[in-house]
Amino acid sequence: MKRRALLSAALLAGVAACGDTESGSGSGEKSSEKVTFGYIADFNGASLLAIANDQKLWAAHGLEVSAKVFTNGPLQITAMQAGDLDYGYLGPGAVWLPASGKAKIIALNSLGNADRVIGQAGITDLSQLKGKKVGVPEGTSGDMILTLALKKAGLTNADIKRTPMDAATIVTAFGAGQIDAAGFWYPAISTIKTRKPDLVELAKDSDFADTMAFPTAFIGRNEVAADSTAKVIQVLRAAMDYRAAHLDETVKLVAALNKQSEDAVRADAANSRMLDSKTLDGYTADGTITKWLTGLGDYFVGAGKLPSNPDPATYYSGAGFTK
Repeated sequence: MKRRALLSAALLAGVAACGDTESGSGSGEKSSEKVTFGYIADFNGASLLAIANDQKLWAAHGLEVSAKVFTNGPLQITAMQAGDLDYGYLGPGAVWLPASGKAKIIALNSLGNADRVIGQAGITDLSQLKGKKVGVPEGTSGDMILTLALKKAGLTNADIKRTPMDAATIVTAFGAGQIDAAGFWYPAISTIKTRKPDLVELAKDSDFADTMAFPTAFIGRNEVAADSTAKVIQVLRAAMDYRAAHLDETVKLVAALNKQSEDAVRADAANSRMLDSKTLDGYTADGTITKWLTGLGDYFVGAGKLPSNPDPATYYSGAGFTK
């Protein structure tokens, strides 16, 4: 019934489509509002976009969307500050950027468990990273899992040869044996495994679940109009609920959008807990989301990303999402 209702709403509103890099989508109506939307080509980052495209949700809410693919959250923040992006997606490791005032979180999305510290074959313990060359995408969830793992092992960044790299470079460098380890994430790790099937997973998000949550989020540029954000949130809420009711179909939509196999997308989806609108409304009301963001803020202060831990209400409005 949900699928039929969504399709009916879409047919009344018009047709919208959105590509995996830059493609316009809209009903052609003069009232359509143009916005740019950034995403990362994994299940967490692309599933709601894929659903919104398929179910024509953008047009149903009066939006014409141009989608742009990115490899991480910090790059989307940079695009926002340049005025080139209105909305985007980031993982938990980049939440320090909206917390520092560079954007606003408009909705949470999932609880991630896709991040890993990986090592070359023969490295069996985190303590063995001392003196090793370790690749890491700065300011991302890969950075976060590496920092947490080092602390757990009694090490610091000063104990390793920390080497900042973008995601594509880590895939190449690890596969070629040019780095000993990396703070990284799935599904990109699956690509590395095609060349290094014996790589070792030394740490993962769930190792720290007792003390931290790892929420992924959608963000908006500080300057975007409130009515535009309200419309985008309505699209995200509808897409979340479709995803919860139609996981298999969502896997197919993401596979088509990202040009990946359905098996790879399904494996990627298993790394995270997807959240629907009702669950998020409840977590907003009982303070769970505030607790999650406060915990991340404490981590970012300790990691030197933030000078102090701001009130989550300064960069995330639960009322804006629930209404």
